[in-house]
This record gives sequence, C-alpha cells and structure tokens, in this order.
Amino acid sequence: MTGIVVLGSTNMDLVAYVAHAPKRGETVTGREFRTIPGGKGANQAVAAARAGGDVAMIGAVGSDDFGAVLRQTLVASGVDVDLLRTSEGPSGTAHIVVDDEGGNSIVVIPGANGTLTGLAPGDEALIATADALLLQLELPLSAVLEGAETARRHGVRTVLTPAPAQPLPPELLAVTDLLVPNEHEAATLTGVADPRAVAEALLRQVPEVVITLGSAGCLHAGRHSPPLIVPALEVTALDTTAAGDTFVGALAVALGEGKPVEQALTWASAAAALCVQRAGASTSMPYRSEIDEAS
Repeated sequence: MTGIVVLGSTNMDLVAYVAHAPKRGETVTGREFRTIPGGKGANQAVAAARAGGDVAMIGAVGSDDFGAVLRQTLVASGVDVDLLRTSEGPSGTAHIVVDDEGGNSIVVIPGANGTLTGLAPGDEALIATADALLLQLELPLSAVLEGAETARRHGVRTVLTPAPAQPLPPELLAVTDLLVPNEHEAATLTGVADPRAVAEALLRQVPEVVITLGSAGCLHAGRHSPPLIVPALEVTALDTTAAGDTFVGALAVALGEGKPVEQALTWASAAAALCVQRAGASTSMPYRSEIDEAS
C-alpha cells in the first residue's frame, strides 16, 4: 500500500443548495441544508484512504461537537488520527453555497486549524515513513513550509494543492515536488490564463505540475516530459465541492503504486468524476473498486 501522510485542515462543511448563488446584497431561498465533514486536508485523507492508500492525518480539530464528528469521520474511512490534535475552542468550518449547475462558492473559517503553526513531537517521524506528503493552504503557511521541508529532508515526495489561492513564498515552492492547482489557482500564481503558458511558468519554480481543468480534464507537465492533456469523463455534475481533493488523493495513491503518469491521471480523473455526481465532500468520495470500474 502507498503510505500517505496528510498535513492539512479539517472543517465542518455547512452546505446550502440553491438554484443560483446570491449576488452581493441579494437574498435567495435555498432548497436544502446539510452539515458534512470536510476540509481540504481531511478530504484528501479520506479520498486517498478510500482509493487504497495507507493514510495518516496531521491536523487539529476543536473541542466542540464538530471536532468529535470530524475525528470519527476520518477513523471510519480508515485514516490514522493518532497525531490529529484537539485544540480548545471551535473547529474549522466552511460555509458553502452549491448551485444547480454543481458550482460552488466557499467561505472558510479556520478555527482549530489556525492553531497549527508548526510540527509537534512525532510529526517528523510519521512524515519520514511516508511515500508522499499531501499539503494544502488551509493551515498557517509556517506549518505547511515546515512540513514540506521535513519531507524533503527525508526524501518524501511533496504534493501541494495551492488552495485557497494565494501567492506562495519561493522557499515553499523550492521544496515542492508536485504542484496541483486548478485553473484559478494557477492563474493567481502566474498571472497567466492559458494553461500551457501557466505550466511553463510554474515549471520554472517546481519540477512537475498538474493543472486541473474541470470538465476539460487536466494538464500534466514536467521539466523532462512534454505536456499531456488527459480528458475528463463526461458526467453531469451535482456538486463539485470535493472534486479537486478527490483527484489529488487518488493521484497520490496511483503514483505511489508506480502507475505511469497518464494511467495515474486517468484513474484520478475517474475518481473525481464519480465524486461530482454525488452531494457533499467526504460523503461523495468513491472507493477503489468504483474507481477501477469507472476507469
């Protein structure tokens, strides 16, 4: 099994489903509300575990009721939570509006995630055992950077999802092996819109990049390989909330198992396609048998 450690966020997703998202100053009536465990870190951990990885989570939940549910959700998906901290106070929350086309807009309140400013005893030893360390930007950058630097010291592959989109310090990019932004995040990092031009710009900072393109698939580029576009499966999206995290979790498992890049991307794309056909974040993520059948 591929050993994966996720250093990242846990949030309770508070999801409102509406015909269309409200504009500024507008009030709309929704049709449904759900409370669903999520957070980009926890999402990637669950996705990787369901895809067949041996996954452990480093992060923080609050001392509230949400924290207990978030922890149990990870355990139920087979994620090791021995180093998941409990911080006094509220857990992180994400306030999500999902429209009838499956699009979403999200406001994240860090809560306990904001207390994780660096590694704690035991974290480095756990990271050193992994094949890959998955990182995102819903934790303080100091923790993300320390995690990436620790992985580099131990020869562990770092996979960074640069979300929420923000400029990244050069020292973090210098210890990133694989960068996986979506189109918006890639444009924020480079100031360029065309995916191939974006990839060229990013390869001056990291050795390998995968840009997810929604229904258009994904673009892979490496310093020593030509650009490769892998199309997405044609499906009707119900909720795209956790599609990117599902893709990253499945991709990390596939690459850790030694699948060729194109095959790994196709497999991860199938996982994301299954995810968008279901509502919610962790609740929408497929299991390995489903991914195998879809791909």
